Amino acid sequence: MAEDVNYASVVFKNKNRSRPEAENKEETVYDEVKVKKNSTEQSPDTNVATLSHENSQTTLLEMNRNLTNLINNLREDYTNLKVQFDNLTRAFAVLESNVINLTAEKMNLTMQNQKLETQNQELEMETRNLINQINDMEAKGNELNISRAQWSIDAYCPRKDGGRRCKSCQPGWNLFQPSCYVVLDYKNSTDRKTWEEAQELCKIRSSDLVVVDNAEEKTYVSVNSFNRPENEGYWIGLKAEDGKWKWVDGSDLANSFWIENPTDGHCAISRQTQGWKSVNCHNRNNWICEQKSLSV
Repeated sequence: MAEDVNYASVVFKNKNRSRPEAENKEETVYDEVKVKKNSTEQSPDTNVATLSHENSQTTLLEMNRNLTNLINNLREDYTNLKVQFDNLTRAFAVLESNVINLTAEKMNLTMQNQKLETQNQELEMETRNLINQINDMEAKGNELNISRAQWSIDAYCPRKDGGRRCKSCQPGWNLFQPSCYVVLDYKNSTDRKTWEEAQELCKIRSSDLVVVDNAEEKTYVSVNSFNRPENEGYWIGLKAEDGKWKWVDGSDLANSFWIENPTDGHCAISRQTQGWKSVNCHNRNNWICEQKSLSV
């Protein structure tokens, strides 16, 4: 920077105007030189102050730039921190929601576990009751088996003259091949039964409606299917199911030519001179029961 040097012109007025003009001029020149000298002598300090001022300005400008950069960095850090904080807030909200859901699920599982424990206790109690019932049934079954065995002994081997004489069939039953047969023949129509009722009554006698296995047995059944005007026929163990003729033991009719094509809801009756006939199962007829004979 160029230094500014001021030259002062000082004019001293002398009260003694009588002095010569030359002297006044000399004094004037002297004063100008003196002022100039003084000005020259003060220039180094002025330069130092100017340089110090410039350095201060440079330092302040540098500090200002540094502070500006620092502020910008802080703002950027604040923005990043705010984003992180927002993310953490959202993550916390999600975790909090998960905790609430897990707590609710835990409560539900606890309630379900309590219900399952209650059900398990109830099932254990029912199991114990069933076991007791089974034990009772087995005991009663054993008693029943003993009673049946005794009944069988009495039925097939009745006491006579202080002893027992066994027969293949019970009294009133007729033996043919390996089976015993009984013909239930009622003249009064009110005593006759539907096919289902006749089968139940055969079961009570430890038997079933007759199942015919061969032509010889068919002839035997036909002979015992008495032909009376008031009697339509005798139920045998043959019933139409799902378009097929089936015996009461679950087997299919092997000889389909023995009877007409099946009609669901129909059952078979045996007639002495007319073979088998398909009639409605709800009709009321007499019937023939069959059971295995006693091997003695």
